[in-house]
Amino acid sequence: MTAPYSAPAPDVRDLPRTFLATSMKKALVLAACMLGAATVPARADLALARSKNCMSCHAVERKVLGPAFKDVAVRYKGNAGAADLLATKIRKGGAGAWGPVPMPANNQVSEADARTLATWVLATPQ
Repeated sequence: MTAPYSAPAPDVRDLPRTFLATSMKKALVLAACMLGAATVPARADLALARSKNCMSCHAVERKVLGPAFKDVAVRYKGNAGAADLLATKIRKGGAGAWGPVPMPANNQVSEADARTLATWVLATPQ
């Protein structure tokens, strides 16, 4: 009977290089996964904004009929109660905060969706 095949023992001098290469690969994979996860909610909330007709009056980067989402994020930056305030405005409407054109009430938007949209708007990069 022949002895089972066994691989030669690794050279001890190669272990630090092998460990570093493996660690770097794991770090790159982790970073790619985190980056992908960070962009998925942004796309999903843009889809929610489109589905609730927000994009009829707003855009992310420029004023349409209502303010740009990036401008809303700048105005409310650092305001701890901003998400609740905006969620209420999304559902009940508002007037005078951004000029003479009122924002109509959006009763078809649930409280949870309004909160999601408000949080997304506030996280818009400036």
